[in-house]
Amino acid sequence: MKTVVTFGTYDLFHVGHLNILRRAKDLGDRLVVGVSSDELNFRKKQLRPTYPIDHRLAIVESIRYVDEVFVEEALELKRQYLLYHHADILVMGDDWEGRFDEFSDICRVVYLPRTVGISSTEVKVRIRGVA
Repeated sequence: MKTVVTFGTYDLFHVGHLNILRRAKDLGDRLVVGVSSDELNFRKKQLRPTYPIDHRLAIVESIRYVDEVFVEEALELKRQYLLYHHADILVMGDDWEGRFDEFSDICRVVYLPRTVGISSTEVKVRIRGVA
């Protein structure tokens, strides 16, 4: 059984999220998704998620491609998460290209193209500009 692990905030869930989860699942038998905690998201993007972690976990967990979810507390713990979940493949969006190559010693690292024209962060910025 091949395990694929990916990470993300999954705030304002959109078709881009769905696309990356579907394509990640296509690479293996089991898809495990780390959902960034509210605090981690703020440290990464200086933006608070619109929806709290329990809501985002419930949304991601309900997607048919996802077999398991967990809370990602810190970027520095990625190696431990990958080892704990016995990852064969780490999937990230291509906006992170090269940033996680250090894990190629424990699993294959794949960067998938993001869906063009959609981003939760851009939607938030757009909404703030209108409000």
